[in-house]
Amino acid sequence: MAKILVGMSGGVDSAVTAYLLKAAGHEAVGITLRTWRNEYGKDSRCCEIDDAARTAEILGIPYYAINCTASFREKVVEPFMDDYFLGRTPNPCIGCNRDIKWEELIKAANTMGADYIATGHYASIDKTDTGRLAVKKADSAAKDQTYMLYRLSQEMLERTIMPLGKLTKERVREIARSAGIPVYDKPDSQEICFITEGDYGDFIERERNEASPPGDFVLEDGSIAGHHRGIIHYTVGQRRGLGIAANSRLFVKEIDAVNNRIILSEEKGLLKGKILINDIYYMGISELSENERLLTDVKIRYNHKGQEAFIKKISGDKAEITFKEPVKAAAPGQAAVCYDKEGRVLLGGTIM
Repeated sequence: MAKILVGMSGGVDSAVTAYLLKAAGHEAVGITLRTWRNEYGKDSRCCEIDDAARTAEILGIPYYAINCTASFREKVVEPFMDDYFLGRTPNPCIGCNRDIKWEELIKAANTMGADYIATGHYASIDKTDTGRLAVKKADSAAKDQTYMLYRLSQEMLERTIMPLGKLTKERVREIARSAGIPVYDKPDSQEICFITEGDYGDFIERERNEASPPGDFVLEDGSIAGHHRGIIHYTVGQRRGLGIAANSRLFVKEIDAVNNRIILSEEKGLLKGKILINDIYYMGISELSENERLLTDVKIRYNHKGQEAFIKKISGDKAEITFKEPVKAAAPGQAAVCYDKEGRVLLGGTIM
């Protein structure tokens, strides 16, 4: 039996993870990483310490909270805000998983003499044909979280246990209820954990004490269709909240941060047959050979079902992804994650 540090957010998934590991005879230790508190002292949804501590007490396991607020702001929040001012749509959870959660949990495991860390992510860890470890899609497609985990290194995966990959959310709640864990019916968080009120743009303007200047909405023919309130309030593919009167439905096709313009188009203008990615992290494969074309299933955002595409390394840390059928609203700053036919992550990168 192993000593395992369990990352506990205060929610039902991490609570059941700790319960299952203890029930299996392991020495489970609860750890919450405090990442964010707003100006009113409210914790983010990823570090609700009161709920996590109460669950640990009920389970009869040791529990500790670790303050990571400074590194979280530096490595997650500041880059998130920078990206929005550059017209990108970042996914802060991806960077947080590697640079905060796994880094800090493994550091704590080393300090406390623990063998492994465990999380409540809906995913499994599997070996590819090359012998490399990779996260594999959860049996419950609706809850699969592998898209967020593509940056984890081989060393991180070797130290990680994910017990929920074969379970549905309904089964997890049933286990928690049967075990007398009070958070069994706690709602899932649907938003970015550190934005506890308002929208992304409002949050960024408050934190930076800097307004995003208004500019023009421009149609594909170059004509001005109206005025936007600042590029940080918009993302590629957005339709609602534009305040534009038009004969057809218009969407955000492109955000031109250099000229402070937002280009609008009809829905068909959002389709792309090809995208470029950089900042590539390899997982199930060690690397792409120069000009090698690899057939994969590619997800371009968290709730995208994925589509078949060829990926080809074109230079250095850049690759080109060509889809068999065009994809809709591939937003710069989001991730493109490539899977094999068994649902294991091969690699991922940032859409340019």
